[in-house]
Amino acid sequence: MASSWFPRWQQKSAMTDDGLIAPDETLPFAQTVVLGLQHAVAMFGATVLMPLLMGLDPNLAILVSGIGTLLFFLVTGGRVPSYLGSSAAFVGVIIAVTGFNGQGLNPNLALALGGVIACGALYTLIGLIVMKVGTGWIERLMPPVVTGAVVMAIGLNLAPIAVHGVSGSMFDSWMAVMTVLCIGLVAVFTRGMIQRLLILVGLIVAWAIYALLTNVMGFGKPVDFSGLANAPWFGLPHTTAPIFDMQAIVMIAPVAIILVAENLGHIKAVAGMTGRNLDPWMGRAFVGDGLATLLSGSIGGSGVTTYAENIGVMAVTKVYSTLAFVAAAAIALVLGFSPKFGALIHTIPGPVIGGASIVVFGLIAVAGARIWVQNHVDFNQNGNLIMVATTLVLGAGDFALKIGSFTLGGIGTATFGAIILNAILQRRGAALANEAARQHP
Repeated sequence: MASSWFPRWQQKSAMTDDGLIAPDETLPFAQTVVLGLQHAVAMFGATVLMPLLMGLDPNLAILVSGIGTLLFFLVTGGRVPSYLGSSAAFVGVIIAVTGFNGQGLNPNLALALGGVIACGALYTLIGLIVMKVGTGWIERLMPPVVTGAVVMAIGLNLAPIAVHGVSGSMFDSWMAVMTVLCIGLVAVFTRGMIQRLLILVGLIVAWAIYALLTNVMGFGKPVDFSGLANAPWFGLPHTTAPIFDMQAIVMIAPVAIILVAENLGHIKAVAGMTGRNLDPWMGRAFVGDGLATLLSGSIGGSGVTTYAENIGVMAVTKVYSTLAFVAAAAIALVLGFSPKFGALIHTIPGPVIGGASIVVFGLIAVAGARIWVQNHVDFNQNGNLIMVATTLVLGAGDFALKIGSFTLGGIGTATFGAIILNAILQRRGAALANEAARQHP
């Protein structure tokens, strides 16, 4: 652990320095702000989509994501590069608790908020235990072969969201392909800051092409700017006070286990990409995420988690500076108080968001594979092979299990399935190895 709470960030220039920008390094101020904007854009899809699915105010979700990210930054001492946004793990349980029909704001959201707060409290408690005793017990439960499988399963689980979002018509599908192509061309054929901002630049280019083809040339559904023109510049998001219902708490609080596995996998992925050991900050990261979830539930938001989408951005930009996330959080805070920004989000065509999501979700899956490669996971071991194969299918297929009134969705079954299978198969493998050693000393 470092002697000071915050590191001393050393400035590097993206134009003159090659290689990655480490968490305790930073780019010049203007470049940091622009990179923060890209991280803010990267979280838009999920942080807007997930609240809409649960009947939350998207502006409140964006505001809470900014507050939560700043809280995470403070708790971790600026050592862990992460953005906190609305977690997909809460969608199923909140809908189940509230009976939300998918239209407008959720009238029964208050029932679920008590469960979100309880989840945040449990998550914080786990973080405090990790700070006290370390991550050894988590490492035994979730070694690299497990965390890699869980991260990849999360990416594959999100894939249908992107694909289904661009399957409405053949025009939508081709525009999604065009968006992927725009991002790919920016990634390969540009250099410097433009290449570092490949997702943001590719999205803007694809958006412009879409507007040209629809609003000007008459193909497909045109971009509607009327809502943007009528929305005010400043306004307060809609908040909701929580109700503490025991059934809702029992259903929602266990999501903390999924968040632990998710966060652990994300931090391991970042550690692998940066070459830095982030284990000493793991407990703080859990506490920061737990407190942010607790705060979010207290005012009407969903639980939050470290965002794999932003890990994908870091993977392609090679910029891991934690100050970029401070900039992203500041942008989210400003935008959260602007209904006009919410209206602007709705002008981004679905096929363009879907195309960008295809790239970003794919990068999440690849981050899982990176964990395996960098930790030299041995797939010649049948235990590893069976566990990973099962986990990926459970996650990609969104396999759900109903346990009483609690439904465990695809990410949950993949997470717990990976942990349980690994524990059983590795113990059996160790027993066989010990038996063979006794027979052939």
